[in-house]
Amino acid sequence: MTEFTTIDAGEVKLRAVVQGQGPLVIMVHGFPESWYSWRHQIGPVAEAGFTACAIDVRGYGGSDKPHPVADYAMPHKVGDLVGVADALSPGQPAILLGHDWGAPIVWNSALSRPDRFSAVGALSVPWTGVGQRSFSDVFNEVFTARNKFFYQAYFQKEGVAEAEAEANVRDFLRKFYYAISGDAPDGTWPNNKTADAALLEGLVDPDPFPAWMTEADLDYYTAEFEASGLRGPINRYRNHDRDFAWQQAFKDRKIEQPAFFVAGNRDLAFNMLGRSDPIELMRAQVPNLQVAEVLDGCGHWTQQERPAEVNALLIPWLKGLRG
Repeated sequence: MTEFTTIDAGEVKLRAVVQGQGPLVIMVHGFPESWYSWRHQIGPVAEAGFTACAIDVRGYGGSDKPHPVADYAMPHKVGDLVGVADALSPGQPAILLGHDWGAPIVWNSALSRPDRFSAVGALSVPWTGVGQRSFSDVFNEVFTARNKFFYQAYFQKEGVAEAEAEANVRDFLRKFYYAISGDAPDGTWPNNKTADAALLEGLVDPDPFPAWMTEADLDYYTAEFEASGLRGPINRYRNHDRDFAWQQAFKDRKIEQPAFFVAGNRDLAFNMLGRSDPIELMRAQVPNLQVAEVLDGCGHWTQQERPAEVNALLIPWLKGLRG
């Protein structure tokens, strides 16, 4: 039976799984996920001499779920991590680890609060600096203006994506997880849909599902989202303009803390717009990037698809932070 801790993070209360003793490592999941996405890392991180804290991000699982879209903007997410650090590690710096949306959240936290976070690790999504314009402007130009479907554009209208996903949560999760996994053949995530298409249109339901996610795992995720709904998670995508405005205060900063990055070469989020080598771009903005690895054949769900490989890189890096 999993033991949960409720953490008062200031604005909201967050549910977390906390194990071990030592320097605090806060693990931040992405969409559509859960604290459970770190199930293969919590024990090893704790055993390595750290306090492993895997949270349900606000809007998810057992954490508070404010209704307003603006409550999911980046400064609130950063504030939540500061609140967790203050609650579990008062006066001591914390280490951050994030995947998918959790990666931008931890990158931005390290960028804006170097006083609070002493090291940062991310999976899937690299940090290439504060953008020169809002990401919503980018995807509208690259996709929507050319009548091409882009999931983040689809997420903008409140209630539409929620209704589609919540109609059959398990079906949504199976199709979404599989489509951007390393097991899915090229083209499983369709790139020929028009801008007015639905998210699940053209996605396949694999049988059997890849072995890295069991039926019991899917049962857990399904139950979590059937209970919580999808509004909070999808609200994160509706804050690009707010995020951009907030980030301008930090546009000339680099992330100076020791950093860790792992992605899969079959992860569509690793180089979403197909531009230059993301890791080389990242080195200019994250000068103390100590680990940067790309796992062959791995898709988007990095630490779930390849837990042994991720842990083999992560644990020595964490131990090295202690000197």
